[in-house]
Amino acid sequence: MSKTIKVALAGAGAFGIKHLDGIQHIDGVEVVSLVGRELPKTQEVAAKYGIQHVTTDLADSLALPEVDAVILCTPTQMHASQSLACLNAGKHVQVEIPLADSWADAEEVVHVAQAKGLVAMCGHTRRFNPSHQWVHHKIKAGEFNIQQMDVQTYFFRRTNMNALGQARSWTDHLLWHHAAHTVDLFAYQAGSPIVKANAVQGPIHPALGIAMDMSIQLQAANGAICTLSLSFNNDGPLGTYFRYIGDTGTYLARYDDLYTGKEEQIDVSQVAVSMNGIELQDREFFAAIKEGREPNSSVAQVLPCYKVLHDLEQQLKA
Repeated sequence: MSKTIKVALAGAGAFGIKHLDGIQHIDGVEVVSLVGRELPKTQEVAAKYGIQHVTTDLADSLALPEVDAVILCTPTQMHASQSLACLNAGKHVQVEIPLADSWADAEEVVHVAQAKGLVAMCGHTRRFNPSHQWVHHKIKAGEFNIQQMDVQTYFFRRTNMNALGQARSWTDHLLWHHAAHTVDLFAYQAGSPIVKANAVQGPIHPALGIAMDMSIQLQAANGAICTLSLSFNNDGPLGTYFRYIGDTGTYLARYDDLYTGKEEQIDVSQVAVSMNGIELQDREFFAAIKEGREPNSSVAQVLPCYKVLHDLEQQLKA
């Protein structure tokens, strides 16, 4: 495909805007339709980015014959059904993490994507962050092997707010959203499937109906282990911090920054064409469409992550 890729983006909130910012740096791509929950706010975002078609219904965007691909930045509970709608409309799709909030739905998306022969990708951004790419290159070169990953994912969300401090119309989830990042990254970096997984969680929030604290243990088939702590109760500092403990060193990844175990910063600016993980993720999506290939973080590649999440959910329910 050599023509400009025409894109519809669904979800004009905090994460949708991150994608719009990233796409501005990518040649050969144009966002032609924007879908949002509230029309006035969506029109405001569309005007800022020069997007002509605005709607509150994804079906309106899917009906546009010029739309080649869709990026979904919508609430978790809509991801699977909207991905299926895009694929059944003949559109390539990139859905933000998580692919689904159930194992059955995740499996169905993969099955339909393969049957349709379309590019279907999930936004497992940690695969694309330059800090994690630097570690991955070292692993692939045989210079580093993971013995243990220690990961902390901490937020302060005792009320239902998004990253911009705005009220959410849906409820976030530690297991199906935030744990998905690390479960997938651990298997990806270890180069080995997860064979053991255990979880415990704290009390269920009376209003939000979710656990606000969780602890997860993982082991890969090659023996590497991972410990993941998650919280919505943590009052700063916020974010996710990764400690890679390996056979030849220790590395600390804090978003796009990387340090040695002795707090010496590593220059990762030359790892990729951008330091923006979302932009790099989008570049991979559009490159896969143009080249007619499977992208890194395809729905098929990340599917094992969702089987682990399903198994952990069954443990927690028991």
